[in-house]
Amino acid sequence: MTMETVAPSKEIIDVIKESGGEAFKLCYQCGLCDTVCPWNRVRTFSMRKIVRQAAFGLTEIEVEDMWLCTTCGICPQQCPRDVKQIESVVSLRRIATEYGVFPASAKPVSAIRASLAGEGNPLHVERKKRAEWAEGHSVKTFTEGIDFLYFPGCYLCYDPRLVKVARATANILNLAGTDFGILGSKENCCGESIRKTGDEELFKRLARENIKTFIENGVKKILVSSPHCYHTFKNEYPEFMVNFEVVHISQYLLELICNGKLDFTKEYRKKVTYHDPCYLGRHNGIYEEPREALKKIPGIELIEMADSLEDSLCCGGGGGRIWMETPKGERFSDLRVEQAVAAGAEVLVTSCPYCITNFEDSRLALNYSEVIEVKDITEILQEVI
Repeated sequence: MTMETVAPSKEIIDVIKESGGEAFKLCYQCGLCDTVCPWNRVRTFSMRKIVRQAAFGLTEIEVEDMWLCTTCGICPQQCPRDVKQIESVVSLRRIATEYGVFPASAKPVSAIRASLAGEGNPLHVERKKRAEWAEGHSVKTFTEGIDFLYFPGCYLCYDPRLVKVARATANILNLAGTDFGILGSKENCCGESIRKTGDEELFKRLARENIKTFIENGVKKILVSSPHCYHTFKNEYPEFMVNFEVVHISQYLLELICNGKLDFTKEYRKKVTYHDPCYLGRHNGIYEEPREALKKIPGIELIEMADSLEDSLCCGGGGGRIWMETPKGERFSDLRVEQAVAAGAEVLVTSCPYCITNFEDSRLALNYSEVIEVKDITEILQEVI
């Protein structure tokens, strides 16, 4: 089924343009996007082919290729013509979403959509349980006048592995004397990932509900753990004519350390390597703060693995891929864990729930459970303060 089949009354190129893909026409097929795309480390994939077909209105929307993009951002930074590959791929997904045409690998998105619409999270857990992670950890409900709204994000609220990160964060904030609170069941998913799958309508609904909640509760500053929440609140919510001060936890940790709000009581004598999440690094330029925070920890040995900083290898979870099944042998996270081990690291540390989820899965699949640990930066800090 081609897009001409589902939209016979309109020129298909116009449909693509209206959905945000007008930059397709700028592509002159240099192939730089294919050269850097992480998919070409595990299989044959051509972003250039997708762009070329879409430019001529020949894209078949039921095929898998346009659902592979993780929106990692590595190809736009190489593109000499500013084709805006991410926006262009999302425009194709919007068309597929509108007509309900999905390949088998993208079918889970429909169930995720239902969970987001019904419970405000993608994990099929009741909304009323969103604040359960905080019980017994001296976390208050946010009210107007409190300095920070702490917005853990869906995975830190519900996922058993990542709840540990939310609790580590709360413990650190309490020790530092930070005035913060949460909104719990009043919160929705930020909507970043569902937007990248092409469901613009649901994204806007989630965003508007969050914005209304933030304004009604007097929120001015938002502290987040997920780079995806950071990106959305900082760069996408302003589309709704609002601007909140948004701070990622890795930035705030360095500030607390430098201001003497956190005292180290122990050493951390391990070799650690830091993985740059795509939405923290390439999309928002936050590279040094988490590294500087780690360097402040007594006894730590921070080493760099291959493909770091601007060239960081994507974990594979962005663009809604965290909800889709990736076959064994095609998982970027496997490659990344292997890179960390090759660098001699005992701990692979990062600042993103998607990355942690994928790295934990890969660590088990590769039988590296006794070789390397996967931790959020807050979990390491919690051990030494």
